[in-house]
Amino acid sequence: MRIERIQLVEDLSQMINGSTFLYLISYKGLKVEDFETLRGQLREVDAECHVVKNSFIKIAAEKLGMGEFSEQKLSGATAMVVGSGDSCATAKILKEAAKKIDAVDFKSGYLDGKTLSIVDLNNLADLPPLDVMRAQLLGVLQAPAGNLVGVLDAKVASIVYALKAYLDKQN
Repeated sequence: MRIERIQLVEDLSQMINGSTFLYLISYKGLKVEDFETLRGQLREVDAECHVVKNSFIKIAAEKLGMGEFSEQKLSGATAMVVGSGDSCATAKILKEAAKKIDAVDFKSGYLDGKTLSIVDLNNLADLPPLDVMRAQLLGVLQAPAGNLVGVLDAKVASIVYALKAYLDKQN
């Protein structure tokens, strides 16, 4: 392999290694303006989109020991989306782009050491944003404490009502 290609694979490997997720999308037929709009939306969620040759993706994945991901057969025009932001928000942007533009569609993905199928990526895109999930988890964690306070408050109130009724009966 020529030195330029070796350097490209090395840069690609570093980019993938420094990312928390990796999505592969098709973009054949996508207009330049639409591609730039998509890249701008991805930048807002700390993600980047790069057009890369399929063979370079495969070589970089093999170099990083990505197992099943490196063994998949890639064909056609492929863009690689990587980033360190919210993987669900990024998948949601890509899914919305696929709804609006026929040229964009999921091919594959890699997250937390696992290869993601198209179905997995669509399910990931349907999840609520990370902040919403954190708020839901916090609500679930706080519910038992709130219920306990309510029960204890009701018991104290019943004692107070019983004492008040006793005092009223005495007078």
